[in-house]
Amino acid sequence: MSTVKTEDGHFHHAHHFNSLNHQYDSAKQGVWLFMVTEILMFGGLFVAYLIYKSIYAPIFHVGSSYLDVKMGSINTVVLITSSFTMALGIYYNQKNKPKQAVIALLLTIVCALTFMVIKYFEYSHKIHLGLVPGKYFNNPEFQQKVADFVNAMPIEKITPALSDVEHLKKIAPLYFGFYFVMTGLHGFHVIIGACLILWVTIKTAKNQFGDEYFTPVEGVGLFWHIVDLIWIYLFPLLYLVG
Repeated sequence: MSTVKTEDGHFHHAHHFNSLNHQYDSAKQGVWLFMVTEILMFGGLFVAYLIYKSIYAPIFHVGSSYLDVKMGSINTVVLITSSFTMALGIYYNQKNKPKQAVIALLLTIVCALTFMVIKYFEYSHKIHLGLVPGKYFNNPEFQQKVADFVNAMPIEKITPALSDVEHLKKIAPLYFGFYFVMTGLHGFHVIIGACLILWVTIKTAKNQFGDEYFTPVEGVGLFWHIVDLIWIYLFPLLYLVG
C-alpha cells in the first residue's frame, strides 16, 4: 500500500511505516544516502581533474580559453534560479497551494531545458572545432598553443612532465576528455532531474501532495539542489582555470 489521500482530505502512510513522520524520515534518509554516492562519484572526477591539472597545467590553461565563459555564467544563473523555483515548489506544496506549486515546478523544468539548450550550443561549437577527446580530436592550433605556452614558461618552472613538448601535444585532448565527461555526466543528471520534477508536477496538479505529505517533492528537490551544487564547482574548475 502506498501513501494515499483519504476521503476526508488526510493522507495515510504506507503499511510498512508506523506513521507519516516515520515514512518521511526514512525516505529523506534514503535520499541523503543516495546523494552521498553522487558526491563520491563526482568527487572522484574532481580529484582526478586536480591531479592531472597539477601535472599538465599548460594543457588545462589553454583548454579553458576555448570555453565560453558567458555561456557558462548564464547557465550558472539559470541553475541558481532553478534552485529557487524548486524551493518554491516545495514551499507551496507544504502550504496547500497546488496551483502556485505547479507554476514554480514548471519554471524549474524550463530552467533545466534552458541549461541543456545552452549546453547543446557549447558542445556543437567544440565538435565543430574538433575539440573532442580521443582519436576524434582534430585541432592542431590548440596543440600548438600548448607548445607555445610551455616554450614561453621560465625554465625553472618546466617540470619533467612538461619537458617533452611533442608528448604534451599528443595528450592535449586530455582537458576536453575531462570537460565532456564531467559536463556530460552532469547534463545527464539535469535531464533525469527534469523528468523527476515533471513527475512530481503531475502529481501536484492532481492534488496528491499537501502539508501532511510532500515527501516526493522534497526528495526530488534535494536531488536537484545537489545537481546545482555540482555545477557550482564545475564552472570555476573548467571555465575559470586559466
